[in-house]
Amino acid sequence: MDSRVSELFGGCCRPAGGGAGATLRGRGGAAPGGGGGSKTKKKNGRSRGGKANNPPFLPPEAEDGNIEYKLKLVNPSQYRFEHLVTQLKWRLQEGRGEAVYQIGVEDNGLLVGLSEEEMRASLKTLRRMAEKVGADITVLREREVDYDSDVPRKITEVLVRKVPDNQQFLDLRVAVLGNVDSGKSTLLGVLTQGELDNGRGRARLNLFRHLHEIQSGRTSSISFEILGFNSKGEVVNYSDSRTAEEICESSSKMITFIDLAGHHKYLKTTIFGLTSYCPDFAMLVVSANTGIVGTTREHLGLAMALKVPFFIVISKVDLCSKATVERTVKQLERILKQPGCNKLPLLVNSDDDAVTAAQQFAQSPNITPIFTLSSVSGENLDLLKVFLNILPPLTNSKEQEELMQQLTEFQVDEIYTVPEVGTVVGGTLSSGICREGENLVVGPTDDGKFLRLKVCSIQRNRSACRVLRAGQAATLALGPFDRSLLRKGMVMVSPEMNPTICSVFEAEIVLLFHATTFRKGFQVTVHVGNVRQTAIVEKIHGKDKLRTGEKAVVCFRFIKHPEYLKIGAKLLFREGVTKGIGHVTDLQAITTKENGLEESLGSGQLSF
Repeated sequence: MDSRVSELFGGCCRPAGGGAGATLRGRGGAAPGGGGGSKTKKKNGRSRGGKANNPPFLPPEAEDGNIEYKLKLVNPSQYRFEHLVTQLKWRLQEGRGEAVYQIGVEDNGLLVGLSEEEMRASLKTLRRMAEKVGADITVLREREVDYDSDVPRKITEVLVRKVPDNQQFLDLRVAVLGNVDSGKSTLLGVLTQGELDNGRGRARLNLFRHLHEIQSGRTSSISFEILGFNSKGEVVNYSDSRTAEEICESSSKMITFIDLAGHHKYLKTTIFGLTSYCPDFAMLVVSANTGIVGTTREHLGLAMALKVPFFIVISKVDLCSKATVERTVKQLERILKQPGCNKLPLLVNSDDDAVTAAQQFAQSPNITPIFTLSSVSGENLDLLKVFLNILPPLTNSKEQEELMQQLTEFQVDEIYTVPEVGTVVGGTLSSGICREGENLVVGPTDDGKFLRLKVCSIQRNRSACRVLRAGQAATLALGPFDRSLLRKGMVMVSPEMNPTICSVFEAEIVLLFHATTFRKGFQVTVHVGNVRQTAIVEKIHGKDKLRTGEKAVVCFRFIKHPEYLKIGAKLLFREGVTKGIGHVTDLQAITTKENGLEESLGSGQLSF
């Protein structure tokens, strides 16, 4: 939705460091495209000086997307009602199970408003429509509009969310970034367990995977936590002794948090989490009492480089004074407004702000919502939950359908051995559809081969699932397949696909930092999606060397084994303090010969 929605709805939602946003009431004359009326009105007892009182506008209604404008829905005929239900189904499909209805708004965006009685009747009709398609409605917010009218008139914004069937709940992945000891794991523990922290880290204990993490209180691995919202927008988490399966069954929308490490020595793990797990959004956690320290800037730079939309949570506000919190907010504002970031900070202080922030955040890449909260006192925690509940997906149904039409491609990010199940791989389905019992090939191996295998069963969010669709993360059981033949960075693809593998590739890069000069022969760790491997700089086209800030096309060669890459894939490389970003521009493909496809049982000689 357009930034004008913030001005119309977000009375308290102000850009951090800027003036307060204008409220809807008394906005006559300020909105673009306004029509008639020259009636002089008063606001707070003062005359407007005879300015034209133009009605405020939203952008005209779009044919695509999940936002629908309706002037009124009062007592429709049966034929009209069926037409409205069909329209609602289309909007829900566009929003992958979610739609937003603006009641009291004409199709051209004019905010007319309805009387109390008309609004009540319209909401009743919308509720009937939602029941017909198996959805629920939640009133997000309502505002009075009072231009050229003595009768109070309202516009209401309503969220329609479909009750999930066949596990097709909306799933968003949020990577959690921030410096060590900023409160990332504690915040996730509070959100997902439903209990506040005791100030000594009790809430985070359930998130840790290793004994040394519990002992040190520091995350060193990647863990996943889930937070659900039902069709009425209510939080569904582990409180009331729910299991993961019950959370999935009760939720219409699922937020999967990817808890990443904050300490600098685990930076490669954090980068792998950002590049491999394809998060939709990132949440940067900053401690109010320490401000921007340690790896905070580095994590912020990673999110910017990989073009992951991020919002900021300032934690531990219970530990410090209001002045300290404000100083941390101003410190963040300065960094976000710098030319390198060029973001518009948006401080969230109320439920209304949270709704505005969620809608703008998904539409505009420059908006960065900022929350100030405490995991101990629970202050402003509900604002973050409102924001996550409203947050729409980045892709629409059409893009999702196009991905599902392609051949199957599954990224291998994790490998396990489970007793009585066998080898299990975890990762994300990049394209296509994967079903139980499907035959796929996995590779490349050290010598560039692909091995046949069969998907025995699928689990998504810890519950059984028969069909996996593009964009979804899951674990696949491979039965007796030899685990030693697998490694992170492999792909499982349809046998019909002719996968492009290479050891040598070219990328257009920007050198973000290097102490001296970047030359031929330099070794760096390259991250491309779920691929992480050391590569040597073979050639820098048109130059002998690169310095910080310079751009060039560079030829890299993997030193160990070939990898599956795609042209256009985002690339990030590092070595010590040396860092650079770019994208793959060309591949020197290794052709997969007929004998390149082998049965796993016959490939026991391969060394990994």
